[in-house]
Amino acid sequence: MTSQFEQQVRAVCGLPLGSTELLRPVVMLNLLGDLWKSGSPDWRDVLKNPDVKLHLYGKREARPGRKMGHLCVSADTVDEALARAEAIKKQLSS
Repeated sequence: MTSQFEQQVRAVCGLPLGSTELLRPVVMLNLLGDLWKSGSPDWRDVLKNPDVKLHLYGKREARPGRKMGHLCVSADTVDEALARAEAIKKQLSS
């Protein structure tokens, strides 16, 4: 329910912590600098899916192996979320 990033802001600001209840299974896909070898990836097709959340870290320089962000893919089951994440990874890598 509450992401680790929101939870950190809440803690630092002295706000009540949010619920950590899992609403649906989620798989996280790291986005490495390799994806930027031909310029910024086109996120439009990925973000058409409402079950995908994109988190970019705002780093200025992409390098192979450098973590530039991540995607979270939710689904009704872990297997389904994993399959969707693997399909997205393949799509972005091609």
